[in-house]
Amino acid sequence: MQIRELSIPDSYEITPKQHGDDRGVFFEWYRFDRLEETIGHSLNLRQANTSVSKRGVVRGIHFADIPPGQAKYVTAPSGAVLDYVIDIRVGSPTFGQWDSVLLDDVDRKAIYLSEGLGHCFVALTENATVSYLVTDVFNASREHGINPLDSDVGLVFPSEAGELLLSPKDTGAPGLAEAAASGLLPAWADTRAFYASLNEGR
Repeated sequence: MQIRELSIPDSYEITPKQHGDDRGVFFEWYRFDRLEETIGHSLNLRQANTSVSKRGVVRGIHFADIPPGQAKYVTAPSGAVLDYVIDIRVGSPTFGQWDSVLLDDVDRKAIYLSEGLGHCFVALTENATVSYLVTDVFNASREHGINPLDSDVGLVFPSEAGELLLSPKDTGAPGLAEAAASGLLPAWADTRAFYASLNEGR
């Protein structure tokens, strides 16, 4: 597999090598050792999630309090989504910026985003299936959101998504500036210290 760092520090695009024949296709969609070589520590995976979405569904922007946060390794076994990583770490040189990766059942890419980063995706097909490996179990009291339509973030949704469909929870979430002013967002310095502690425990 090939691993490429995105424009947002501590997030990566993973492209597997697919082996196809007249029976179908085989590929490795997650390799702990290859990822560990890249990020400096292994993932302590604690939960696996799957969502199935109609075309146009937007999920996010979501993040968890750090520590411990929730790193995510995300892929789309069926259909297609445009997956976004958003830098919400106050003080980061790329604060407020985002990058995206097309996850689909053709190239079968994955995206990894470290703890403290915001995550969002939009479904480009009907029944778009997304699977996540995450480093902590869901804890509602530590989970937060930012409105994915916030102009300060400026996510660009492709025309293939059609009419967007969002949950009341996501549309009711604060914008980036409001979340920062309220102290809801992680600090860049705190995330660096947390990443260092993970690497030390390698």
